[in-house]
Amino acid sequence: MFNRTLLLCLLFAAPLHAGEVYRWVDHGGGVHYSDQPPPPSAKQGKTIKAKGNVVEVDKESFDTKLARANNPVTLYSTQCGPICDQAQEHLKQRGIPFTLKDPSSVLEYAVELKKLTGVVEVPVLVAGKAHRKGFEATGWNELLDQAGYPKSPLIPSKPVAPSPSTSR
Repeated sequence: MFNRTLLLCLLFAAPLHAGEVYRWVDHGGGVHYSDQPPPPSAKQGKTIKAKGNVVEVDKESFDTKLARANNPVTLYSTQCGPICDQAQEHLKQRGIPFTLKDPSSVLEYAVELKKLTGVVEVPVLVAGKAHRKGFEATGWNELLDQAGYPKSPLIPSKPVAPSPSTSR
């Protein structure tokens, strides 16, 4: 009975202690970090709760972030069927972060698209200041290459839904 109780206490106590880091300032003004509690003479001692041993992985490469900053991608698309589905899937598979705008559901997007292309037809890809009407993988890849996007993703992206009040 005693061994089971001790074992349970040890099992539950280990995770409680596992993420603690201590920070304190010594008498000379030096800042220390440790997994051991600070000595009694330490000034400004505090416990920092860690979130565990998790490595955050950025979903975008540096090249993608740079291209997105310089040439953001917008896809004007509706539920027009296979061609619009292929257009979105192409961007996702290449790992291109994009804003999806549906001109059939937001009048402002229809006006933007008409001003950009002269017609309200989808899909239309916009990368920075350049655009392409209709989906054709080779042409879209050329446009994305020129905009500086990598040819393959770290992790495939998902579209970002814009707020209706946001416009280019």
